[in-house]
Amino acid sequence: MAISNIRYGEGVTKEIGMDLQNLGARRVCLMTDKNLSKLPPVNAVLNSLAKHGINFQMYDNVRVEPTDQSFLDAVKFAKKGEFDAYVAVGGGSVIDTCKAANLYASSPTSEFLDYVNAPIGKGKPVTVPLKPLIAVPTTSGTGSETTGVAIFDLKELKVKTGIASRAIKPTLGIIDPLHTLSMPERVVANSGFDVLCHALESYTALPYNMRSPCPSNPINRPAYQGSNPVSDVWALHALHIVAKYLKRAIRNPEDREARANMHLASAFAGIGFGNAGVHLCHGMSYPISGLVKSYKPKDYNVDHSLVPHGLSVVLTSPAVFAFTAQIHPERHLKAAEILGADIRTARVKDAGFILADTLRKFLFDLNVDDGLAAIGYSKADIPALVKGTLPQERVTKLSPRPQTEEDLSALFEASMKLY
Repeated sequence: MAISNIRYGEGVTKEIGMDLQNLGARRVCLMTDKNLSKLPPVNAVLNSLAKHGINFQMYDNVRVEPTDQSFLDAVKFAKKGEFDAYVAVGGGSVIDTCKAANLYASSPTSEFLDYVNAPIGKGKPVTVPLKPLIAVPTTSGTGSETTGVAIFDLKELKVKTGIASRAIKPTLGIIDPLHTLSMPERVVANSGFDVLCHALESYTALPYNMRSPCPSNPINRPAYQGSNPVSDVWALHALHIVAKYLKRAIRNPEDREARANMHLASAFAGIGFGNAGVHLCHGMSYPISGLVKSYKPKDYNVDHSLVPHGLSVVLTSPAVFAFTAQIHPERHLKAAEILGADIRTARVKDAGFILADTLRKFLFDLNVDDGLAAIGYSKADIPALVKGTLPQERVTKLSPRPQTEEDLSALFEASMKLY
């Protein structure tokens, strides 16, 4: 079980300058994105750094939904700065970019693909010591402050992939619910869908003791190990919070209790999936994001087409869980019950249908786009979407039910329209 240290509470961001002092940091890299650089979360960090006399340089060029090139730009900045500590203030894009910058600046002779997941990259284990990284999440979604995973778009292949290693997880995650108050409605929704799928996928993933072969050396054990008794606790707890608070957090930006709880749920689900892993919703989401044509989501201030990560993940969830439920149907039923389904008279063989139906109702209530067709895809795109899913073995192999190319085609087709 590997997780970052976590500190939670309103206003804890003000302690970050002291944390860096305690670490003996002399040259700090502060990473964020252009939108956030003008908002209260970054201001809170800047105030703390100034108050404690921390010498830092700011990099605010992080791309929302990063690419290999945007990672490399950040790596170049990190190498030049010779930093001895990093602070990431933002959503998953910022925290993941900062993890990559820390990794490659600490391993200057490595090629970029050395650490990228196989089969796209070489998937080498990380054996170099990294610098301390403090992550300050400003969204309630990725759980990136707790995990050793950094995701990006590989432009040449039009596919999302990533780097997964316990070595890159942040030293400390500072979870300050005040930072969620500046999130617009759709950002809250899409971030929350990521939490929902992290919890559902890690809870229903192939169990850890059914994976084989056992790695010949523990350093080769993947960060994603399959569902296990420790991750289950975190995934289920996150699911309960999502069921209770996500709709409230979206509908009322002033509902501090709901937003604070979703901020915590994001970390809880991160601890769950950061060790158990995710499966088909995430595996299929990477080409959905990577092949985007012209979709521009509401409430996102970006200059490029973009399918927000949480949306790309949740749109396939009804089809995916209808497909996986024949393995461990009782887990699928339990998840449906937590999300509000009445399962008292349910038959085990209907578990997938019940969970899929519960998810559809949930998404319909929250005005989510009606399937992949609503974000610009058609049946003609299915072969390309399947092709983009096939290299995602790091996650697709964690599906409790193995899938063929035909199965994936059918899942994409079933996700074209939801309601």
